[in-house]
Amino acid sequence: MDRRKIFLYTHGLTGGGAERVWALLASGFARRGHDVTLITDFVADQNDGFVDHSVRRIVLGGGHAVSVLRLARLLASERPDISISALSVSNIKHAAAACFAGRLSRAVLSFHGYSETEPQLLSRLGYIATAVLSRATAASVCVSEGLRNYVVGRWHGDARKARRIYNPVDPGPNKPASSEAELLARGPVALAAGRMVDYKGFPALIRAFAKVQPATARLVILGEGEDRPRIEAEIARLGLGDRVTLAGYVREPWDYYRRASCFVLPSDSEPFGLVVVEALGNGLPVVSTDCDGPREILANGAHGSVVPRGNEDALAAALSRALAAPGDPLPRVERARYFSLERGLDEYEALIADVIKPRGTTRASSRATRHFTAPMGAN
Repeated sequence: MDRRKIFLYTHGLTGGGAERVWALLASGFARRGHDVTLITDFVADQNDGFVDHSVRRIVLGGGHAVSVLRLARLLASERPDISISALSVSNIKHAAAACFAGRLSRAVLSFHGYSETEPQLLSRLGYIATAVLSRATAASVCVSEGLRNYVVGRWHGDARKARRIYNPVDPGPNKPASSEAELLARGPVALAAGRMVDYKGFPALIRAFAKVQPATARLVILGEGEDRPRIEAEIARLGLGDRVTLAGYVREPWDYYRRASCFVLPSDSEPFGLVVVEALGNGLPVVSTDCDGPREILANGAHGSVVPRGNEDALAAALSRALAAPGDPLPRVERARYFSLERGLDEYEALIADVIKPRGTTRASSRATRHFTAPMGAN
C-alpha cells in the first residue's frame, strides 16, 4: 500500500504480549516504508529490543490527564493517517485524545484481554465505555474470534466495526526441531511462560506436574509476578524443588525453546497466546487449557492438545503423552506461519485502507515535536 503516517499508542513497552506485538508491528510497518511513531506514556524496556531503530519514539510522560492532552496535541498537529491503541486504559485515553483533536474517524482501538483480568479502575471504565467508544471510533481490532465475541456480546461493541486480526508472532532465531527423535533426545523437559498472576494458572500446573510421567521430567517456567510466592509454596509443598525451575522474566526466551521437548499453557483465560505460537514455530508439541486464543491457534486440537480448564488430571495426562511421544514438528511449524508478522501487517494494512478510503495522497510526515510546549521525552 501507499506510504502512510501511522501512530501506535500503548502505556509502555512492559513485558506483556500486547506490548511485544506493538513493538513488532511498529518495526514491521517501518520496514515496509511507512512513517511510524510509537507513543507510550512512560519508559519501559522489557520489549524495547523488538523496536527497529527507524521507528520514531515519543514518551508522553505525566499523569493520565497530561498524557491525554499531549496525545491530543500530537494528533491535531501531525494528523496521522491512522492512530491505533492497545489495551483498555490506552484505548479510553486514545479515544479521548482523538475526540479533542477531531480525529475519531482515524482512530482504531485494539482489545487484547478481558475485563476480569484487568481490574484497575480505568481499565474497567474502558470496557464499560466500549459500546460508546467502538461506535465513535473508526474500528476495533480483537486478537481472536473468541475475544471479538466477548467484546461484542459482553460489552456491546459495534459488531460492524469489530474486526478479528490475530497477533503477529516472531518465533525467534532458532532453527525449529526437525523430527520427533530430536525432541526426544532433549529429555523430558516441559516449558511454560507467562506473567505470574492468578489467571495464568501456574499453581494448578505445579499440582498437575507432580503427576506427570516420567518422574524424572522437569518443568521450566519463565515469567515474574505477584503470584510467585504461591507458586514457590506449591513447589515446596509437593517436594518438586529439584524438578521445577522458576527462571524469571526472560526477554529473549529462544534458548529455552531450543532445550524443551514440549510446551504447556495452563491459563484460566487467554485471549490469544503469543507463547503458543512461539512454541509451535519452534516445533514443540503444545498442551493448553481450553481458552479462546489457544483453542483457535491449535484449531480445536488439530495442532496440539486442548484440555478442560480446571482438570489437573487431564493436564497431567496430556503432558505425559506429549513428553513420551512429541510427534512430527513440521506441521506445527507450518501452523505457526499462519500467525507471521507479514500476514499480520497485511491485515492491518487492509484495515488502514478501509478506514482511510481514497482521500487523496498521504500527507507529508514531520519528524519534529516542536508543537509541544512541554517536553515529550522523545527517544
